[in-house]
Amino acid sequence: MTFSGAVLAGGRSSRFTQDKAEYLYRGKPLAAWVLESLAHADERFIVSNRPYNFGMPVYPDRYPGSSLGGLHAALTHAAHDWVAVAACDMPFLTTAYWDELLKRSGGARAVVVTGPDGHPEPLAALYHKSLAGLAERQLEAGDLKLQTFVAAAAHLVPWQELGVAEQTFLNANRLSELP
Repeated sequence: MTFSGAVLAGGRSSRFTQDKAEYLYRGKPLAAWVLESLAHADERFIVSNRPYNFGMPVYPDRYPGSSLGGLHAALTHAAHDWVAVAACDMPFLTTAYWDELLKRSGGARAVVVTGPDGHPEPLAALYHKSLAGLAERQLEAGDLKLQTFVAAAAHLVPWQELGVAEQTFLNANRLSELP
């Protein structure tokens, strides 16, 4: 199945204290780890209002300041119907993870994993491009909550069904969270 891969790198990184996307972790930027996990994508790009030089397009966020705005930008700019959307601070995502989500996309508009903490992981999820309108309406209404969007659109999959390590879902909001 063809799909697009989008890495969201639009946050302020305030808790991390430096730019997360460019932070060198184990010899390469955090965003590069995420981009590698999307190697099977037919198209890869970054959503950010900052210039990045990772050798691929960087698209701006029309609704800056929220993850939902970044998701909307990813859905708007994607060339393919399915879009794998990942935060730039999740270095343990793998191609196998995305392959498992793609297998579960039949009949769904979004495939979101319920992580080890029991909560949905909307920034390591698969979305159908047709959800761009729903995201835009929610943003226009002033509701920036990604969880509201996920509740309206997603097929939830328990992480244990994917056969991936718990570490896959590490979202490094602070430098101290990286092993």
